[in-house]
Amino acid sequence: MKIIVFGAPGNVGSKIVEEALSRGHDVTGVARKEQQLFKLPKTVCAVIGDAQNTAQVTALIKGHDLVISAVRPSQGQEQLLVPITLAILQGAETNKVRSLIVGGAASLNLPGQAHTVLSAPNFLPDAVKPIAAACFAQHQAVIDSDNSQWAYLSPPAMLVDGIRTGKYRVAQDELIYDADRNSQISMADFAVVLLDEAEQPRHHQQRFTAAY
Repeated sequence: MKIIVFGAPGNVGSKIVEEALSRGHDVTGVARKEQQLFKLPKTVCAVIGDAQNTAQVTALIKGHDLVISAVRPSQGQEQLLVPITLAILQGAETNKVRSLIVGGAASLNLPGQAHTVLSAPNFLPDAVKPIAAACFAQHQAVIDSDNSQWAYLSPPAMLVDGIRTGKYRVAQDELIYDADRNSQISMADFAVVLLDEAEQPRHHQQRFTAAY
């Protein structure tokens, strides 16, 4: 497949690029600034793009088979997440290309509780609440969008550095815990989840999540 990844130089985006390349896909990596492009492997078609500019996004997506959004605005710019996501979805819809959106855990339900990750008292540190709120809004914006070919992947509570094991469990709308009450997955395995979905789609206009 020809895959375009928005947010390619980021922590998650770079793992997605690495996983896609390892599977033999042709990858276009999009970054906002020229200096970010140097972080990408030489086998990637690296381009500068403004993910808020729908016309530019639409032009970049043309000719690709799949769009992946791994965009995460910097601290203080969390409000950009929804318009960026909608621009990517609109560009993908115009090109009739499927979109995989890397989202947040904020809207996941907590097992056995009448709370989401965002609404649960004392669950999130104050420092991450702005991006969590943005991710909550992002999930709803994706659901409400006119795009007809999307899937939204929520991470567990923790995305960590770690090796690629290729092992994970999947759920739909509920945060996954292991036997030790940990909710986590390595960024490398999170990329595996996304590329598995890319190659064998199982979620159509649905959110899903994965963890160990």
